[in-house]
Amino acid sequence: MAERRRHRPGLLHRRVSGPAANGLSRDEVSSRVSRGLANRVPDATSRSLWAIVRANVLTLFNAIVGTSFVLLLLLGSWQDALFGVAAVGNAVIGVVQEYRAKRSLDRLAVLEAPLARVLRDGSVQEIPTADVVLDDVLVLRAGDQVTADAAVLDSKGLEADESLLTGESDPVDKDAGAEVLSGSIVVAGRGTARVIRVGAESFSNRIAAGAKRFSLVNSEIRNSLNRILGWLTWALLPVALIVANGEMQSRGGWQQAIANGTWTDALVGVIASVIAMIPLGLVLLSSVAFAVGGVRLAGNKVLIQELAAVEGLARVDVLCLDKTGTLTEGGIIFDGVHELAEPAAQGWEHALGWFGADPEANATSRCLEAAFAHDGGSPAVSSVPFSSARKWSSVTFDGGSPGHGSWILGAPEIVLAGGPAGGAEPAADAALERAGRFAESGLRTVVLAYAAGASITAENPTLPAAVKPVVVLTFREQIRPDARQTLDYFRDEGVDLKVISGDDPRTVAAIARSVGLDAGEGYDARTLPADPVLLEEVMGAHAVFGRVSPDQKRDMVAALQRRGHTVAMTGDGANDVLALKEADLGIAMNSAAAATKAVARLVLLDGRFDRLPSVVAEGRRVIANIERVSKLFLSKTAYSIAIAVSFGLLTLQFPFLPRQLSFTDGLTIGIPSFFLALMANTTRYRPGFLRRSLSFAVPAGLIVTASLLGLNLYAASRGATAAPEAAGSLQSASVLTLSALGLWILAVVARPLDGKKLAVVLAMVASLVLLLSVPPVRDFFELALPPAYLLLAAGAAAVIGGLAVEGLAWVHARRFQGT
Repeated sequence: MAERRRHRPGLLHRRVSGPAANGLSRDEVSSRVSRGLANRVPDATSRSLWAIVRANVLTLFNAIVGTSFVLLLLLGSWQDALFGVAAVGNAVIGVVQEYRAKRSLDRLAVLEAPLARVLRDGSVQEIPTADVVLDDVLVLRAGDQVTADAAVLDSKGLEADESLLTGESDPVDKDAGAEVLSGSIVVAGRGTARVIRVGAESFSNRIAAGAKRFSLVNSEIRNSLNRILGWLTWALLPVALIVANGEMQSRGGWQQAIANGTWTDALVGVIASVIAMIPLGLVLLSSVAFAVGGVRLAGNKVLIQELAAVEGLARVDVLCLDKTGTLTEGGIIFDGVHELAEPAAQGWEHALGWFGADPEANATSRCLEAAFAHDGGSPAVSSVPFSSARKWSSVTFDGGSPGHGSWILGAPEIVLAGGPAGGAEPAADAALERAGRFAESGLRTVVLAYAAGASITAENPTLPAAVKPVVVLTFREQIRPDARQTLDYFRDEGVDLKVISGDDPRTVAAIARSVGLDAGEGYDARTLPADPVLLEEVMGAHAVFGRVSPDQKRDMVAALQRRGHTVAMTGDGANDVLALKEADLGIAMNSAAAATKAVARLVLLDGRFDRLPSVVAEGRRVIANIERVSKLFLSKTAYSIAIAVSFGLLTLQFPFLPRQLSFTDGLTIGIPSFFLALMANTTRYRPGFLRRSLSFAVPAGLIVTASLLGLNLYAASRGATAAPEAAGSLQSASVLTLSALGLWILAVVARPLDGKKLAVVLAMVASLVLLLSVPPVRDFFELALPPAYLLLAAGAAAVIGGLAVEGLAWVHARRFQGT
């Protein structure tokens, strides 16, 4: 059969005749190319590589961090410049993520055909798709992808599959004068068509252009971190000035500090306070957690096209589903043959075999090929190809064949309505009733009827006056075996489901009911209101929509978003591209059009719908763990700001060197956070990540500040800040206090403590003791054993602060219980 549908070898460069016999001449083609009327599309997105680098590197935030880094190098304090590694890592990750998104958009294309078959100078030629020009005559055959919008000149049973563009799963008949859209596939027949739109004006390229708008996935984690960094950017300079004044005043005033050179130590203290305020590690760790989640999902055949998309599905509360390719596997399959009550006419199996083997068979007839063999014998005297306008096809066998006469295969309500004389067989009513019952259950039906002694020809395609219904054939769309189970999972998780398709709303509703959705009759999108407010109401009231255009799909997603929903959209066709782009999370099947996969954030590589629950689980793990570790990082930001302001206003020296803060950060935040962020966590997503984190982090930071402030004020009352040696002892006591409180906060945040979490906390405590026992480490971080009174004071400050943290954790847990 495959051989019968191939293009004939002698097709290329043979002479043709009839309408548009010559096509365009070479001079006409050159003229159109010079006027820009070729099928070329500018390959550009809205964001260049330089714009991406500039947005991620040349910022006020990075300028402050970069300046601090350079100053420390100039002052010879490279040991205090370790934060530069994290800062560079954050910038690189930002550039790489956006550049990957840009590259996906650059590759976006609806057209995949590299060559087009055109008629020029009287002969058929194959040329690159980009060389097609306006008014070219396309020569179309079954299997071709239409390369530019065109108007049909001549049709011999020409049918196009426009499901990738419009969502309509049934092939569309293309008679003379009809328009064929670029990106559609010729599935039956042959014909010629004159190009009417090229390049950016063609249907497929208009879809691609709308999808190439640059954007990043909507990530609550990333948005929250960017909001924090934005706040800090404007707080850094005022706080730095307060700290600078405090540092200089603690060294005898500005004049004396500049005169005796101690201003350099003051500058190091200012930089330490500034860098301590910035949660550089949180940004880096979030990217690492996303990346690890992406690797885990890749093992489950889920491709993450943008790291932050890992969290997306865990936040979704509305999932919009395209029918074709998502709930169903695409295409239709033969369901069964149902003989009618009267004895069937002889030869009906032979007739069905012929319909299935016909090279110009439509998609429905081709489904019969496997079930009804055709040996090639008993040649047809005449035949009429299927037309969606007629809704039937026919074949006539000669008198020596089994079942000689005419056989008609088509829509029951058309075939059994009777010919011009109106004489339908009495059995027609019973056949129509039976076919109607099948249709109500979601099956597609066609009837095979017989007209003895009649001859139907392509020149006179008219139904006989009386036909005899022989069998009813049923077809169905192949439901994905994992569809019902996956949809049940999302319903149980409180996710609202919407089915949005370009197909007939009754068919969509039947499919939806078969997978357990309460579909009703289905809403015909051709009657959707244009008013945005009314559209929102319709989207809230209905769950199944049919006859939806690509632009309507996008508007429907936007309407749900305006109602406060986080929306995911699945799809496989180019008609889904705009909606996938608009959605908070676009999901494509691997069988999807190239343009659809390019714009989607997730691609299910094996096409299994039941992979989505694993995506939800991974997103929950990432969100819950990043919320957990964010409390550590943000508490550090809170106490860094509070320490900088309070010590500066009280003209006390900043109690840490930058390297000492790196030491405490690593043991109490950085290293344990890495392990906590990668552990299992099944906590269900709850909105308000930033509010919950700050409600714990800010009070915790103030507790740490109060403990350190009390320690330093006590030390000042004992004269411990007068000599440099005493100042070093106070710094060491402050490091011990901060380390103890940091580990206490770590133990609180890690709860409930299981074996793995407890092991992480105990390992950090052991590491602190070990490192303080190693002389080279103490020397590098400029740490020393404080005097006994300072050691006792540090211990008391840590215990009091720790008990306050316990009280905070108790209040926080009850305040946000169940939210």
